[in-house]
Order: sequence, then C-alpha cells, then structure tokens
Amino acid sequence: MATLSNNSARAQQTGFCKRISTHLASALVVFCLLQIFIVARMGGSLVLHLGIIVAIAGYALAARGLERRWEMLEQGGLSQSGLTLRFRRDVLQLWSASIIGALLWIPVAIIFRAVFG
Repeated sequence: MATLSNNSARAQQTGFCKRISTHLASALVVFCLLQIFIVARMGGSLVLHLGIIVAIAGYALAARGLERRWEMLEQGGLSQSGLTLRFRRDVLQLWSASIIGALLWIPVAIIFRAVFG
C-alpha cells in the first residue's frame, strides 16, 4: 500500500513538470507567431527578422531555465499547495511575458521605420 501511494505522489509531482513544459511550448509558439505577424504587418526588414531570431533564442534559454527550476522544485519535497501556488504564479508570468514581449516589437518596428525609413 505504501508503494501505491508513493507512486501516485511521484505521478502527481511529475505532473507539474510536464504541465509547465506544455505551457512553455504553447507560449513559445504564441510568442513566435505574434512576433512574426507584428513584424510582417509593420513592414519588417531583414534586421527586424534577425532580431526575432535573437528574441526567440533568448526565450528558449529562459524557458530551459524555468524547466530546470521545476525539476528542482519537484525534487525539493515541497507540499502540494506550495507547488500549486508556485505553478500558478509561473504560468501567469510566463504567459504575460510571452504576450507583452511579442507586443514590444510594435514600438521597435515603428522606431526602426522612422529612423531608417
């Protein structure tokens, strides 16, 4: 019986890591699509498209750091309520950063167009 409850506890813990990975993948897709759409609509040049590549690379590095954080949190032995609170906060921050970060290309594209025509 102890093994059964131990296995279910592990399954519950790995659920947070898998769930954050799913949110990271989805947020990356939204981030990329928004950036590409915004730059294309603003009349993006090659420099702006190269900037998108750099931004996506930075996002991927930050995402890997968040995945590592959740791997460590799961092994840390925190309570279920503590993990749930941290998970909700991280998901909110992740989606906010993905959407706001992509929308920051609007002023960048406007300034780029004004300076370089």
